[in-house]
Amino acid sequence: MASSHCFENPPALEAASGGGVVVDDFGGQKAYITGSAGSKAAVVLISDAFGFEAPKLRKIADKVASSGYFVVVPDFLHGDPYDPSNPNNPGMWMQAHNPKKGFEEAKPVIAALKEKGVSSVGAAGYCWGGIVAVELAKAHEIQTAVVLHPGPITVDDIKEVKCPISILGAENDHLSPPELVKQFEQVLSANSGVAHFVKIFPGVAHGWSVRYSDDDEDAVKSAEEALGDTINWFNKNLK
Repeated sequence: MASSHCFENPPALEAASGGGVVVDDFGGQKAYITGSAGSKAAVVLISDAFGFEAPKLRKIADKVASSGYFVVVPDFLHGDPYDPSNPNNPGMWMQAHNPKKGFEEAKPVIAALKEKGVSSVGAAGYCWGGIVAVELAKAHEIQTAVVLHPGPITVDDIKEVKCPISILGAENDHLSPPELVKQFEQVLSANSGVAHFVKIFPGVAHGWSVRYSDDDEDAVKSAEEALGDTINWFNKNLK
């Protein structure tokens, strides 16, 4: 079950934001793409409940791309990001957007990347997208994953991870509290075949890395640190 944390601090969506372009069909999905089309390493960036038009998410995509990656941000929500003004939400929205469907729709996106010559693919997911990223990491679909303040995932999910994974959690998070994130780390430490990096960011709440306030200096610093950790993990495991 999703927490109210998933839907706090909604961004003002901007269809034209970012330095990349929006394409109508990338592996069957509308998507924001950015970075060098000739790169052999690609990242699939998977949004939280507010979707692929969130300006801060696209800013993250552009920064990841600037490190040498081709980045795809698919619209797995199909033009239906979470609407806080809908009285039927969150229940109706969650029912309509099962992350398992996002996982299935990610497979043709990854196939399209490989068809264009990409040899290594990573995924980073935020909240809802973090669930999708973990499913990909369980299924031999990607070479590495980064999961930021993930939505509902379990210790059993983490036991099934088959590729290097970084989990970045928040100190104040009802969905993935520090105690649970530490359990994830213990499971990964017991699996010598899976490289991992687990970190809990102090003083921040669920969603901090992509829905921070520009006026909050500490929040901006923590978000930048999370982005730096994300890029470092990709540099270590994709290049």
